[in-house]
Amino acid sequence: MPKEPDAPLRERLIDVGVELVRTEGTGSLGLREIARRAGVSHGAPRRYFPTHQSLLSAIARRGFGDLGARFLAAGAERPAPREHVRALGRAYVGYALEQPGMFELMFRHDLLDSTGQEPSGGPRLREQTLPLFGLLTGLVGACGAAEPEVAAAALWAGLHGVAQLWGYGSLPLVLGTGTDDEAGRRLAALVDAVVDAHLGAGPA
Repeated sequence: MPKEPDAPLRERLIDVGVELVRTEGTGSLGLREIARRAGVSHGAPRRYFPTHQSLLSAIARRGFGDLGARFLAAGAERPAPREHVRALGRAYVGYALEQPGMFELMFRHDLLDSTGQEPSGGPRLREQTLPLFGLLTGLVGACGAAEPEVAAAALWAGLHGVAQLWGYGSLPLVLGTGTDDEAGRRLAALVDAVVDAHLGAGPA
């Protein structure tokens, strides 16, 4: 939810944008609407975000932070590499289905500004995926893949496809899921199947 009025305006604008994308999707993220909901003039965001893309990028950074926290939690108990990859896959797809608007925005680099937009000159937005991909690549390599980066990229693409096709309703349709519990079991099994299909036959 948006911070109190005395919070820094820059953070309030991002908070409003995060709430909008979570509840109404990426199509709601106009500068005027964000300014209106933050209770400021429509020109106020320009003081912190010179372009619409720069504000969208700041909002997307929050999503990468949330996803990174889920990845950390997935490895908190230090599982074996293969099970760790499965846990990351479930975390990734779970985030996509729980936060579809944010998930869509995070990977729409055609809409985002890749230059650093944090006051401290933080990393380029596109580089936010690199530590997460590095973690996945290392684990895939530990599972015995001959070309870990290629295998990790193919795995990522597969998981992304599962997230989108499940969210669109296509996979639940063809798999004939019934109750919520059954759907949850089928989704977990599907994620595990995608992961296992891309791992080598090396150590678990």
